[in-house]
Amino acid sequence: MTPLAHTRETRGLASEIKFLVDPGTGSRIRDWARARLQRDPYGEGTFGDQYRTTSLYFDTPEFDVFHRRGSYGRSKYRIRRYDGEAVAFLERKLRRATRLTKRRSLVPIEDLQRLDAEINGTWAGSWFEQRLLVRRLRPVCQISYRRLARVMMRATDQIRLTLDEDLRVLPRTHVRFGGNDALPALPQMMVLELKYRDALPALFKQLVEEFTLTPRRVSKYRFAVGALGLCPEDTVPEDTAATAAYA
Repeated sequence: MTPLAHTRETRGLASEIKFLVDPGTGSRIRDWARARLQRDPYGEGTFGDQYRTTSLYFDTPEFDVFHRRGSYGRSKYRIRRYDGEAVAFLERKLRRATRLTKRRSLVPIEDLQRLDAEINGTWAGSWFEQRLLVRRLRPVCQISYRRLARVMMRATDQIRLTLDEDLRVLPRTHVRFGGNDALPALPQMMVLELKYRDALPALFKQLVEEFTLTPRRVSKYRFAVGALGLCPEDTVPEDTAATAAYA
């Protein structure tokens, strides 16, 4: 279950490397991770390490976020919900090179109506609402997927491995969750993410070498826009450049 104790959270600088893997490789990585890392404290299922994530993504009418124009290429605004719970996180993800920061606030689902109805008053999501207005952002799509999450605590921080599959998308023009007719956006592929601080941990180096993995610039949002045909002039939803050196 999502913890309710904190209504606002700001995460510090972190590093992240992403990979695309086929289901066979993903299945072997899943077994590898379960043998070496601890389960996510909020996971469920037989191994206590899985949950479903659903997010609403925002962009300008000109799709500046999708095209990575200027400062829009460094930040994403989204609303994230876990396993259909009655709360959601308002999030800003800001990237600088291979490092990122995340600010997010926890709000009840019913408070999301403020973003559509322009209800006045101060609330936990005021900062998020103001940035949507200033940056001319509006809902574009809903993205959902099933996530495996494994972690390990180190002396001063935590390392984290996630493996996402069954990516499904819906177009959105209002701030709301739901829908049963979602389209598959990344069939026959899984997204592996390694999160850590400073240098790549030895355990993750072992993983990369053992499975001969190549880092990619992977954006679920860009795959979603491509699958929904929202920017038909862009025939390649994602480039294949490596995100970072990991030696």
